[in-house]
Amino acid sequence: MDETDVEQVTLALLDAATDKDSEVQEQVRKSMLTLGKQQPDRVLAMCQDYLLKHPKLVVSHRVVILQTIELIVGCRIEEISSPRIKSIISLASDEMTRSKEVIPDWQQAASNILVAVGNKYINDIMEEILCKFQPGLLPHFFVVQTLANLSDSNVYGMVPFLNAILGTMLPMLSMAKQDNMKWVFSSALCHFSNSILEYLANLDKAPDPTVRKDTFSSEIFAAFDILFSNWLQSRESKLRLTVAEAVGSMCHLMASDKLEEQIPKLIPAILSLYKKNNEHYVISKSLCLVLDASVSMGSRLLETQLDGLLLVLHVQVCAPVEYSNPPTVKNHNEVLRCFSLLANSFPDRLVMFVLQKLENSNERNRMGSLVVLRHLINSTTSTMESKKLLILASIRQPMADQSNKVKKRVVQVISAMAHHGYLELEGGELLVRFIVQHCALPDTYGRGHRPTDPEEVTNEALRSMCDNTLHLLTTTVGRLADVLWPKLLYYLTPSQYSNATTPLCKSLIVLGSKKKINQESSFNIDFTQEVNLPSPQILLVRLLVNAAFPFSSRGHGAPSLSLLQILSINIHPKTETLWEKDIPPLLSTLEESTTESLDKKQWEEKLLKLLSKTLATIDDDKWVCQLAAEATRYLSTYNNALEEKSFLYRCLGATLQQCFNKELVKKQLQEILLAARHHDAVEREGVAMGVGLCANSHLEGTLAKLEEFGKSDAFKKSPSIFNILKERNDVEVEKVKSTLILCYGQVALNAPREKILTRIDQDILRCISKHFNTKDLTMKLSLIQSVGLIAKAISECVKKQGYVFSRKQELITVMLDFIKAEPADLLRTPVRHLVMTTFANLMPLDPALSENESFDLLKVCVNGVFSLPSETHTPEKTKEEETLDPTQRKALYKDTLAALQELLKSVLVKDPTPDGLQSVFKHIESWLSSGQDHERERAVTVTAHMLAFYLDTLTVKNMVSFHNLGALLGRLSPRCSDPRPAVRTAAMDCIHSLLYIQLRYEGFSLDYKDDGVDSLLLLKGRLDNPDPSVLYKTCSDLTKVMSKRLPQEQLTPLVFMLFEGLVDSQPNCCRASSVILNTLLKNRGGGLQELVPEMLEALHVRLQNITEEQVRVAVGQTVLILASQHLQAVINALVNKPLPYDSWTGEMWMALGADPLVASQILGMLMEKLLIMAPYVDQRESMMRGGTKKVATSQPLAMTCGLKELLLNGQSQEPAVGMFPQLFSCLTVRLGASVGVSAPKDHNTKQTASVHVAGVAADALRILLARAQLDEVMKRLDEDKAWDAIKELNTHITGVTLLARAMAKHAGPRLPSIVECLCPSLNNIYECQRITVTAFFSELLNHHVVTELMLIDVLMNNMMERISDPCCTVRMLAVRGLGNIAVGSPEKVNKYAKELLAAMSSGMEERDDPGKLITLEAMSGLSKVLVYLDKKNVQLLVVYIFMKIKPFLESENDDIRCASIHLMGNLSKFGSGEQVFKDQIHNVLVSLLLHLVDPNPRVVKACKFSMRVCAPVVGSEQITAMFQNHLHDEKSLHYGEFINDLTKYLIQDFPGMLNFYHISVIQFFKSTWAEVRAGAAMFIGFLLGNLQEEHFSHLNMGTITKGLVMLLQDPDPVVRVKAAEAMGRFH
Repeated sequence: MDETDVEQVTLALLDAATDKDSEVQEQVRKSMLTLGKQQPDRVLAMCQDYLLKHPKLVVSHRVVILQTIELIVGCRIEEISSPRIKSIISLASDEMTRSKEVIPDWQQAASNILVAVGNKYINDIMEEILCKFQPGLLPHFFVVQTLANLSDSNVYGMVPFLNAILGTMLPMLSMAKQDNMKWVFSSALCHFSNSILEYLANLDKAPDPTVRKDTFSSEIFAAFDILFSNWLQSRESKLRLTVAEAVGSMCHLMASDKLEEQIPKLIPAILSLYKKNNEHYVISKSLCLVLDASVSMGSRLLETQLDGLLLVLHVQVCAPVEYSNPPTVKNHNEVLRCFSLLANSFPDRLVMFVLQKLENSNERNRMGSLVVLRHLINSTTSTMESKKLLILASIRQPMADQSNKVKKRVVQVISAMAHHGYLELEGGELLVRFIVQHCALPDTYGRGHRPTDPEEVTNEALRSMCDNTLHLLTTTVGRLADVLWPKLLYYLTPSQYSNATTPLCKSLIVLGSKKKINQESSFNIDFTQEVNLPSPQILLVRLLVNAAFPFSSRGHGAPSLSLLQILSINIHPKTETLWEKDIPPLLSTLEESTTESLDKKQWEEKLLKLLSKTLATIDDDKWVCQLAAEATRYLSTYNNALEEKSFLYRCLGATLQQCFNKELVKKQLQEILLAARHHDAVEREGVAMGVGLCANSHLEGTLAKLEEFGKSDAFKKSPSIFNILKERNDVEVEKVKSTLILCYGQVALNAPREKILTRIDQDILRCISKHFNTKDLTMKLSLIQSVGLIAKAISECVKKQGYVFSRKQELITVMLDFIKAEPADLLRTPVRHLVMTTFANLMPLDPALSENESFDLLKVCVNGVFSLPSETHTPEKTKEEETLDPTQRKALYKDTLAALQELLKSVLVKDPTPDGLQSVFKHIESWLSSGQDHERERAVTVTAHMLAFYLDTLTVKNMVSFHNLGALLGRLSPRCSDPRPAVRTAAMDCIHSLLYIQLRYEGFSLDYKDDGVDSLLLLKGRLDNPDPSVLYKTCSDLTKVMSKRLPQEQLTPLVFMLFEGLVDSQPNCCRASSVILNTLLKNRGGGLQELVPEMLEALHVRLQNITEEQVRVAVGQTVLILASQHLQAVINALVNKPLPYDSWTGEMWMALGADPLVASQILGMLMEKLLIMAPYVDQRESMMRGGTKKVATSQPLAMTCGLKELLLNGQSQEPAVGMFPQLFSCLTVRLGASVGVSAPKDHNTKQTASVHVAGVAADALRILLARAQLDEVMKRLDEDKAWDAIKELNTHITGVTLLARAMAKHAGPRLPSIVECLCPSLNNIYECQRITVTAFFSELLNHHVVTELMLIDVLMNNMMERISDPCCTVRMLAVRGLGNIAVGSPEKVNKYAKELLAAMSSGMEERDDPGKLITLEAMSGLSKVLVYLDKKNVQLLVVYIFMKIKPFLESENDDIRCASIHLMGNLSKFGSGEQVFKDQIHNVLVSLLLHLVDPNPRVVKACKFSMRVCAPVVGSEQITAMFQNHLHDEKSLHYGEFINDLTKYLIQDFPGMLNFYHISVIQFFKSTWAEVRAGAAMFIGFLLGNLQEEHFSHLNMGTITKGLVMLLQDPDPVVRVKAAEAMGRFH
């Protein structure tokens, strides 16, 4: 390669070095570096020349060139000639110092060159630099900077020069007046000192091992003196910090005596810098170096500075550390390092200082002190050993701090202390308590908005930290086991530690398990010795109550039970075996449960059963009595956790059951009743349950104690009450009475069955009935509950013994009054649900209620519940009462509705007959069609439960008529489409139950299963889908089942009830009524002859009034099921209806399809008319604007609309299928004549009808395909969105093509008759219809089915005729069709070879072809045809076709470019072995290669195809293999690698064509597409890069160079990048 070419390229790159695009800049640099690596001397010379010739070059440009020089020198220093090195040094030195002003980027770049050269040529560099570093003259800033950087990069080369440099530099220091010069000298001294220290530390590797520290001491001290005395006090912050850093580094090199002298001045001076600077890291680092040097040489004066030092360091350690800001973290670590250095020399003073600082209550101060303390405990273990007790005593003060931030630091200190043996010492238990206290912290919710302080420590974070610390102390600090066990048990029982239960239990389980497995004696706890620990009884109670609420206090249930199992022998020796068997299953239950899934009631029963079994196993009355007494005393600890307290009352009751000491039982009952906080409902309930459980074993004693309590002063509103109920003076007497009333109810429920009946009247009701007149809500609720419990107890007993409950009606009256007193529009209390639950318990008891009594009771209860507002409705808050929260309200509503259901069931049990059912249903009936969703939902839900219960309990002894079945079905079936999902599913349940009830009454057995009725359960699944069509289909299916099971006499009430349903409050249910009615009449209408006139009249009237569209459609169908047959007149009337049709007309048309015979007559008549009538007329657009528009003629349009509506009727399928070819052809041609046609004006309104003319025909065709059951055709058309395309003018051909494709693939057998019907239209006068049919036939030829059906000749002849059609579009479609034969019937290609080639050739020469569409089709078609043509038919034409194609390769039309490249590939098989064809391939090879990066992916794909198939013709095995291996459609191509490899093979196999290739490539430098221009640059680049020297003669390097230089100025940055990259290969 000619040197001038390299120079030209390098010059162009140098010019482009500051391109505006960053990627281009980067590539230019890379290329310059590449050239520089290959020919370092030449490129460096050019860079130098460029800089010398352009002295006024902008700085940024100079910088890029200097940086390039630095990179070349850095990586090729060994290969650069010595003269060049010297000239580079000279250049860099000159560039660096040319300007006296400091210009950082420029001068730094020059300096970097000198540093890079200095790594090898240090002597030459020093010779150059020292010329500019003369004694007595202040040097250039960057001269000093370069020396500093050299000392870093080449320590061993520079240190020998440093003594001389320092000697020269010292006088200069006093000459430096500018801050920047002072800064650079200071920085240099810092670098020099560090280099010397590194040199001295690695003397074994150093060139001169005789160098010693004192070699430099005097110069360093002299420099130190100037820096410290004069410069450290500078006003400039940056300078001060650099001086400080230098001073720190210099200390280690100073003589010990000199350093000792300076310490009293040096340390205060450095400390004072903290106040003057914001960046503290450098100061702390310098201070650390000074302290390290001072400590290393054993300074005596350092102690005199200690006070000041500690104060300032303490301030620093207290500064907040921002972990997102690394300098603050580094500063913090340097400060701690200072503390460590001082601790090793002055341990006593340091510890005293830190402990004194701990007394300071300032948060930040304390946190800092704790950090230092923790650091000292961890890092200076031996020094701290003697200070342990002192530290333990001092830590107490920060432990009392209220700040979570301080507490966090305390926890960290405690953790460190634990690992170093502090916790075993006296006072260590306080540290454990501190950790436990903070494991019990509450959550921080309730604080409002989140604090903005980034250091904020939330309670959760602190608690989690303490949890982890406790766990670590338990598991990793072995010696603490005896400190923690059993001491941690103490914290389990006080309520203030309840939130710490989980971590405590886990730690105790770990400790206990280990001791138990190792059989350590300390596992057994002597509770008499460990006086601070809770007793075994209290531990048992506490852990059981924890277990009852397993997900509270951070999930303490499972850990509490596990700990109980571990502690078994410590609680009582007899419990071990029982608990090992019974506790693991309980733990498994918890593992499988969540808060929501755990059955709370069942879980509590399991725990009470465990307690009872435990006490029975212990079998020690004294122990049990002690448990009862201690548990009673322990009750007060749960005053703030009433649910837990309530469970404890039950535990107490279960304990008293097992207690044989009757006096103690009475005493405990007395204490419970007196100490209870009666004003709380939960506690009242708990007391009552506990007392009730006690009564199971002590009925007499319990009743006696309750009666005694009832007469006590507690119930007298006198001062003496205050003496008895200690400090309970705020308790109202009513609340105490409420507790007593509840106790009686629970006693009744729990007492032995054989003893209770005799006590109910004389003891229990006598005591509570005196309170019936109360107005107090609490007492009311207690009375209701108690009466319910009594009723339940009686009903349990009367199963075994008869009993007439004489006071039943009296109790019901009292309870009804309670409900009536409740506000009708509000549910705030549980009165309703408790009363109804009580009624349900009372109903089964004798005597039975009269009919009127029963009616009143049901009316009050049903209306009282159903009329309540929705549960989501929030009532206004009144002053007297608190509103319920949403959860409470939801639970109350749920309980109330459940209670009503239970009540209704209890009524049905008394009268399980259709009349009994009706007596209940009449109260619900009116609510079923309420306008309020929630009211309907309640009514249907209750009905469903009631009917299911009725069916379950039904026993048919005599044949009874279920006379209300029809009316019930009529009311309930429309609800299956209610807008409320819950109503729908409940309604379906109702119907299922009703039909089974009917089957029972018909005599079928209880276990009989009816498939039809059970199919309703499958339908029920559909009701979840809110889609109305799904719901109505479900209703229809449901009706079929009903109609099969419905007795004839029940049909009439059902039908007339459904008429009422047509005007239901819910539109959905109106629609459902019509669907059910329609289905019912189809199935059973034959039996209602005498009612037909009445039914038709009713339906006709309703049809005029119903506004719901779907209901009107359905009712219209119902009317037409029964319509007469005057069809001709109806058709005439409908055709003349105004367009668009209204819904009534549409319904009528659609109904006409119901009779296949009539439908056939109508279809034939309409097709005949459509074929002979003009589809449109041309009208002038307006007087002002010229031109015409197509307007549809009215009658054909109306007929098309009618045809569409008729076909919508599913029953039109038979005639539609029978006449399918004629209908399909008629509608397709009609569609062609409708595209782009406007609707006509209405004769009356003169407004254009809002009808999409083509849309109507498309819809009709679509419906026809559906009727013909061409589902696959429909599916394909829908997927391809063909319907949208087919009805719009600009996409119509695409739509017709998709239609033909779908028909050919999925409806082949229908095609012959369709083609026969369509052929006449090809000669139609309407151009639009010819286009439609030609497009259809053209696509059919794409499919082999036409050959199978022997249609090929007909279609081909038609296409040949259309080649000369006057319409350009028809000709284009005909050419397309001819090409399609290659895809559809390739075996026929040679039969038509002559015609095909003639048609395609003329197509490529078509002149009347504005968008080149015919040309494109001709090339695409020829491509397809060539694949199958015999060689003899084509061979003579190959070169001719090739020549025709070539101009299209660079067409700007993507499709033409793509088609021409594809065609070229297909021509290849005809040219194999022909030299002339090989030449043609080489002619276009460059074009194909470059279009591999064409912006159009289809063109790229075509190129890959053509190159793969042409590969064998190229004449190179390697290139052939490359094309066939790499150019696959699905594989992505790494273009650069591909072209790189290809150019190697081109050079190797076709050296004689290199000239042709590179000239061809250069032509593409001016391509339209940037991607291609970039590809051309790459091609040339790789060609040059791979070319051996001997081949360069084939290339016109001047042209290449000129072209690349031009591309380097291309507007597209990608092109510029590739041009620069190519230039990098000029070597």
